Amino acid sequence: MPDNIGDNEPQFDKEKYAASLTRLDSIFRNISKSVTEISKSRCPYKNVQDRCTAKFGCRNQNIKVPPGEMYICVGSDDLDYRDAWESETPIV
Repeated sequence: MPDNIGDNEPQFDKEKYAASLTRLDSIFRNISKSVTEISKSRCPYKNVQDRCTAKFGCRNQNIKVPPGEMYICVGSDDLDYRDAWESETPIV
């Protein structure tokens, strides 16, 4: 067996690694900001196809869809839905 087993660890540029982490951090921060802004006005149960994923009734559901399809969400994206799920009372 060769004597140098384990001596061939991959080398990497620490500065390049740090720059990559900084870039990734920036990307994820921008994604997070976008999500936060969208969450201020978009119902959390409305998917990308404007279908309602809620497992309960809602006045914004258009239920006139073929059997087996999710209801269409006709809610306004101009409303602030956050009060519906934010509470001062902690869940016990």
